[in-house]
Amino acid sequence: MKYSILNLVPIKTEDGYQKAYQEMVDLAQKAEEWGYTRYWIAEHHNAKIFASSATQLLIEKTLDKTKTIQVGSGGVMLPNHTPYIVSEQYGMLERMYPGRVNLGLGRAPGTDIKTAQAIRKENFHAQNNFENDIEELQGYFDDTLNVHAYPAAGADIPIYILGSSTDSAHLAAKLGLPYAFASHFAPAQLIKAVKIYQDEFKPSRFLDKPYTIVGINAYLADTHEEAKYLSTTQTQQMLNIVTGQGEKLLPKPVESEDQIWHDYIKARYVPNFGPVAFESEDIIGREKAIVKEMGALTVIGTKEEVKEQIKRLSLKVHFDELMVNTYIYDEKKWLKSYKMFSEVINDLNK
Repeated sequence: MKYSILNLVPIKTEDGYQKAYQEMVDLAQKAEEWGYTRYWIAEHHNAKIFASSATQLLIEKTLDKTKTIQVGSGGVMLPNHTPYIVSEQYGMLERMYPGRVNLGLGRAPGTDIKTAQAIRKENFHAQNNFENDIEELQGYFDDTLNVHAYPAAGADIPIYILGSSTDSAHLAAKLGLPYAFASHFAPAQLIKAVKIYQDEFKPSRFLDKPYTIVGINAYLADTHEEAKYLSTTQTQQMLNIVTGQGEKLLPKPVESEDQIWHDYIKARYVPNFGPVAFESEDIIGREKAIVKEMGALTVIGTKEEVKEQIKRLSLKVHFDELMVNTYIYDEKKWLKSYKMFSEVINDLNK
């Protein structure tokens, strides 16, 4: 199986943008060394914790600082952009770094409604049709439309459909495109969505058979106890989202999860979190359960423990590639976790 990285470029301290961007590059260079297939950067807006709003700029920086690894969007939230502009931007990246650019596409805005409206202004209320937008975008790359998009015309850029529910599974299958499921934060419909995609898949000029990427979180360390300790950053970060405290930066780990749940600020309203449509009956009073559900697809432990966890996952759902997201506050331990994960997959591939 292949293995890749999704980076949301989290910020740890006030005015910590430069450090976040340097750590983004550090990880990409190490990922290339450790055999990771691709390195995707996610688009988020109005999220103080993430420094990844202008995704295409970060992709260019990453491409410039690496040599062989595939780099791309995980993804471009297509309702926020016109297909023409996306084709120009990614067409230019492909001309600058031939054969290394990936274009992952999502159907949600990746933010709250007010921010989405600020992004699109007068076009916000226009009817968004994800399938039509994808076909238009591909038309610019193929140069088959009345309007030409240079330097995109003729560029060969692989497109991936992203999803966190079953909706995009049907579309990815219909278009014969690879499918990446965001089970690192929305695992509930993973098995159902992947089955739909693989059962309904129609061969295309892009793929002759389905290609499935599954997103997971991973925390590896020399001991189980240290890995659990490192993973408490993720628990706190997800709790901040659920309780409407998304303005907080990436938290430091704490000694135990009990410490997190002892005296947390409970949700008083439904938070605005673009990728997941929370309901009041789901959130209020159920914060711990929701956080557990969001982070259910997380592997934690030593290399041997994580190896067994991945084996169990592969028995539940068929996938071709794992895409890993990891929130670890200490950069050295963050890099070490990713290195150990690569060693686990390489062992499994023997």
